[in-house]
Amino acid sequence: MASKEANLEALLYAAGDSGIEEQNLTALLEVDGEELGQIAEKVKQRLAANKDSGIQLIHVAHTYKLTTSPQTAEIIEKYFQKDLTKNLSQSALEILAIVAYRQPITRVEIDDIRGVNSSGALQTLVWRGLIETNGKKEAPGHPKLYVTTDYFLQYFNYQSLADLPLIEDFEDSANNEEIDLFDPKKTDQDTQKEGQ
Repeated sequence: MASKEANLEALLYAAGDSGIEEQNLTALLEVDGEELGQIAEKVKQRLAANKDSGIQLIHVAHTYKLTTSPQTAEIIEKYFQKDLTKNLSQSALEILAIVAYRQPITRVEIDDIRGVNSSGALQTLVWRGLIETNGKKEAPGHPKLYVTTDYFLQYFNYQSLADLPLIEDFEDSANNEEIDLFDPKKTDQDTQKEGQ
């Protein structure tokens, strides 16, 4: 059976950039606030003591989260300077499409549509500047709302969100073939070749 420290670390990893609020962690770990603080401090010290660790535990606004450690800033900056959006995973593209068509939308609503946890890929899209948070929903917990960015429009060569292909165009497709919503440069001929 995993220790409470391991469980905390796993929960924060799964939560991604959103982190988890103290009250939710105390319920999940079945501890009180004081014990949660002690567990978090042990994890924080263990990560800090390991000079080879690239992550750290932080506590901000009653929320715990895992982030990259300061000594990795150079490589993280190098990573995001590269144009890696061409290599987005299938799950990231799914989330990007959901946000584009359903914005503003929360992570939980995205998870409900996809049926799986989306926090990791969602964080990647935020880091790459394709989506961003824009306020909070008037609902329990006040979850963050995600929207696409101006860079999203620029990257996919759209003037505005009105230029997005209509969902009905794909639903009514006679061939019922898979179409990349985010490749406006792709020709019909290219699409036909892929279907062969």
